Amino acid sequence: MSQQPTWQHLRGTSSLLAIVLAFASTVNAHEHHMDKIEPGQGASADPIDTILWIHIFLQIGAWGLLFPTGMVLGIIRSRWHVPVQIFATAIAILAYFLGHLHKGRQFAENVHSSYAPLLMLFLAVQVVLGLYLKLHLERGIHGRIRRVAVIAHGVVGKALPVAAWVQMLFGGITALGFCRDDHLGQCIAHFIMGSAFIAYGILLTILLLVGQLWLRRTGRSQEFFDSLIIAAWGCVNTFTEHRWGGPWVHNDLQHTTMGIIWWCAGLVGVWLSRKRDGGAQRNVIPGFVLILTGWAMSSHPQNLPLSTMVHTVFGYTLMAAGATRIIEISFVLRDRDGMTEDASDTSSFQYVPVFLLYASGFLFMGATEEQMDLLSSYNVTHVTYVLILYSIAFLLFLFVLMLLNLYSAHAAPVSKKPIALANGHLNGSLNGGLNGGLNGHARGPGERGAGMTGLRDAEEFELEGLMSDDEDEEEGRGRGNEEAKARGEAGV
Repeated sequence: MSQQPTWQHLRGTSSLLAIVLAFASTVNAHEHHMDKIEPGQGASADPIDTILWIHIFLQIGAWGLLFPTGMVLGIIRSRWHVPVQIFATAIAILAYFLGHLHKGRQFAENVHSSYAPLLMLFLAVQVVLGLYLKLHLERGIHGRIRRVAVIAHGVVGKALPVAAWVQMLFGGITALGFCRDDHLGQCIAHFIMGSAFIAYGILLTILLLVGQLWLRRTGRSQEFFDSLIIAAWGCVNTFTEHRWGGPWVHNDLQHTTMGIIWWCAGLVGVWLSRKRDGGAQRNVIPGFVLILTGWAMSSHPQNLPLSTMVHTVFGYTLMAAGATRIIEISFVLRDRDGMTEDASDTSSFQYVPVFLLYASGFLFMGATEEQMDLLSSYNVTHVTYVLILYSIAFLLFLFVLMLLNLYSAHAAPVSKKPIALANGHLNGSLNGGLNGGLNGHARGPGERGAGMTGLRDAEEFELEGLMSDDEDEEEGRGRGNEEAKARGEAGV
C-alpha cells in the first residue's frame, strides 16, 4: 500500500500545529493600548465595540456549545465528531484573532489574555492527537503510541470544556475590569464556590440520567461521594478563609465555621453511607449541609441592600436544594437507588434539587461586591437580576440535558420492535399502553428505561422467536400428518 496519503496527512498535521501555535504566540506580540485606562482601574470607560462583541459570541459558540457537543459525539463514536470539532476549531481561531483586532474599550494586563495561549496550546495538542489517530497507524511502535494517544485524546477532550469555562469566566471579569486589588479575594471565593455548585449540579444530572449503573458497580451510594467531597472542601475552607497570623476581619469567623461544619458533617455522611453488612446506604447528610450553608449565607451581612437581597435569595435557593434533596431520598425514592429496580426511570421531582444547584451557583457567582455596585448604579432591582440569573441557569440545565440525551440515545437506544413476552402479550415499546410481560407493565418508546433494558428485551425477543419457530414446525408437522391421514381415509 502506498504511503503517500500518510505523508500528506503528516504534513497537514505539522502545518496545522504550526498555525495554531503561531496564533497562540501572537498574544505576546500584540500591542495592547492602555493610555485611556484610569489609575487603579482594570479597563477604560469606552464601550465594547462590534468586533469585540463578535469575538465574545463566537468564542461562546465554539468553546461553550460546539466543543462540548463534539466531545459527546466522540464518546459515542459518531461520524459527526470530526466535522464538528474542525468547525469549532476554525471558529475559535477566527475569534481568537478578532480579540486582538478590536478598538474601543482598553484593558490592563489581565488573566484572560495570559490564559489564552495556554488554552490554544491545549487545543493544538488535541488537534494533533486527533489527526494522528485519524491516520490509523497501528503497526510497530505506532501500536503502542496509539494506545497512549487514545487515552490522552479522551482526557484532553473531556478537560477542554472545564478549561473553556474558566476562560469564559476570566473573559467576563476582564471585560468589566473586576477582581483587582482588595476585591480579588472575595471575587475568587464567589467564582470558585459558585462554579463548584454548578459542577455539583452537573454531576448529579449525569448520575441521575446515565450514571446509576456505574454507582452500582462501585458498591457505594451517591451520598458517600457527596460527603467525601464535602468533608475535603470543608478542610480547605477551614484553613484558607482567614489569613492566619492577622486579625479576624469582616466575615472570616463565619466562613471558617462554615468550613468546620462541612468537614464534620461530611465525615458523618461518609460513615452513614455504609450498612452494617457493608452494602451501600442512602442518607440525607449532604442535604442538611446545603440547608445549613444556605441559612448561613442568607444571613450574611452585606454593604448594599441589593447585595443583601441577592445573598438572601441565594441562601433560600440553596436551602430549597437541600430540602428537596432530603424529600427525594426519604419520600420519593424511600432510600432506594432509583424509581425502579434497575434505576432506569426518573421521577419529575428528582430534577428539582439538581436544577436548584445550577441556580445557586449562578446566584453566588453574580453576587460579588463590584457586580452589586455596578447594578446599584443602574438602579437594577434584585427581582430583575435574580430572574436573569435563573434564566441563565435554565439554559445551562437544558444544554446539559440535551448532551446527556444525545449520549444515551446512542449508548442505550430505545428498541423500536414490539417485544413478545412469555404470556403472549406485546411489550409496549411501540404502543406504550399494552400490558404485557411477567410484571404486567410495558414501557413505551418515550420512557427512560426502555433503552436501558433493550439488550434484555432483545434477548427475550430472540428466545421467543426461536420458541415460536419450533412450535410452528411442530404444528406444521401435526397438520401435515392430519392431512395425510384424511387423504388416506378418503382414498379408502
